[in-house]
Amino acid sequence: MKPRMATSSRLVVVSILLAAGTITLGCQRKLFPKDSPRTQFETYDRMRQKFVPLEQPDVFGEPKPALRARLGSV
Repeated sequence: MKPRMATSSRLVVVSILLAAGTITLGCQRKLFPKDSPRTQFETYDRMRQKFVPLEQPDVFGEPKPALRARLGSV
């Protein structure tokens, strides 16, 4: 009975390690890179050189949403 128990526990450990390896090695690049357009409207604006950035640095250099630029471009 013991050899069968050891074989099944080894199988479980190998399966867990295989699953963990697959999960960690499966995602190598970001799904949505920052430089790619998010919507078809953003692509349209970039093609016509009317793109307004999403963020703008404040006086301290911290990135803040560029609400004035985005709302003023309408």
